[in-house]
Amino acid sequence: MPTAADPVELSEVAQIARDLIRIDTTNHGNGRSNGEREAAEYVGAYLERLGLTPQYYEPVDRRTNVCVRVPGADRSRPALVVHGHLDVVPAIAGDWSVDPFEGVIRDGMLWGRGAVDMKNMDAMILVALADMLRAGRQPRRDLIVTFFADEENGGVEGSALVVRDRPEWFAGATEAISEVGGFSIAVGSRRAYLLQVGEKALLWLRLRARGRAGHGSGFHPDNAVTRLAEAVAALGRTQWPIRLTDTTRALLARFSELTGMDQSDPDALADMSGPAARFIRATLRTTANPTGLTAGYKHNVIPDTAEALIDVRVLLGTEDAVLADIRKIVGADIQVETVTADVGLETGFDGPLVDAMVAALGRHDPGVPVIPYLMGGGTDNKALSKLGITGYGFAPLRLPPELDFTGMFHGVDERVPLDALDFGRQVLGDLLQNY
Repeated sequence: MPTAADPVELSEVAQIARDLIRIDTTNHGNGRSNGEREAAEYVGAYLERLGLTPQYYEPVDRRTNVCVRVPGADRSRPALVVHGHLDVVPAIAGDWSVDPFEGVIRDGMLWGRGAVDMKNMDAMILVALADMLRAGRQPRRDLIVTFFADEENGGVEGSALVVRDRPEWFAGATEAISEVGGFSIAVGSRRAYLLQVGEKALLWLRLRARGRAGHGSGFHPDNAVTRLAEAVAALGRTQWPIRLTDTTRALLARFSELTGMDQSDPDALADMSGPAARFIRATLRTTANPTGLTAGYKHNVIPDTAEALIDVRVLLGTEDAVLADIRKIVGADIQVETVTADVGLETGFDGPLVDAMVAALGRHDPGVPVIPYLMGGGTDNKALSKLGITGYGFAPLRLPPELDFTGMFHGVDERVPLDALDFGRQVLGDLLQNY
């Protein structure tokens, strides 16, 4: 449980992150959202105070995206997209130790929905940019700073529409950085940073079982709820095999070097990352997790239909095979509908931008290894890839080894250390200035 609120003087990056948390941008998915308009206006106003002229795009009511281009000293260089999202997943206040939308400061941390995913990074982007411009400096190349709506629903009403309708925002860009990378974990007794160079493909599925409606007191073997429950249990308990990619092989090799363990058991090596182990294990295989159930409308009525939502994340190139496996697992009586599908991404752990990110971390935390990894989830880099833009995860944070940071994505009591925000602002500013 958190202790009493800390009487601390907040840095600018912490203040902005707290302000953004206090703007409730909850996104329930399927078009039901509080909307990002107020958060986008807050971000836009901050950018205007820096002397910039942001552009807004609201293709769906209240689903506001904002973008600004910061001219570089050498405009012949390809531009870099630096992007975040302004929406957050829902939070059930009764499950939290604090009000999830108050932006509480306790135990040297900022608590609230978005502290990890990803209003922390949004604030770091803004203040890193401000530090540079207030000092009268200019980036080496154009920076395209963008804040998207609807990322937590796969970007359907956000980045997907921006890329379709406003591709000119990203003219000249070849690379992008965003969330879920650049943060530290413990590997055995060593600190290391994970740099995201890819993400699994996304398949959001709906399972539908049909049966015969009837009275709840009757003999009723043709029950849609029973049929669906059996299918969901079978899928949820499936142990998917390990399937390595170039990125996960490189990650395991570095884990082996740092711990002295051999690579014969990838899960055992993943377990050497402590609180991040479940996060790492998810990168080594397909995952298929039931996330929602819908059936029935009265206690004594057997419904004729029951539905379940399944969040499936698969390795690039295995989408069709995994979908075929799922159909076999749930059985021919279950209808499998693809609600949303999006691409997987994977690029190499090399090149000037990777070198620049590794070097920036090294200047601020010397001697600490940086390891490539493949993210189990997804980001708006998927949408940008349709414009030929290669995306990476680089939201740099130096974290205490005991903090289950990766477990707080979409979790309860989301929080980020204040000193990690300041570290991230400095590292990110270093990269934006020097790349």
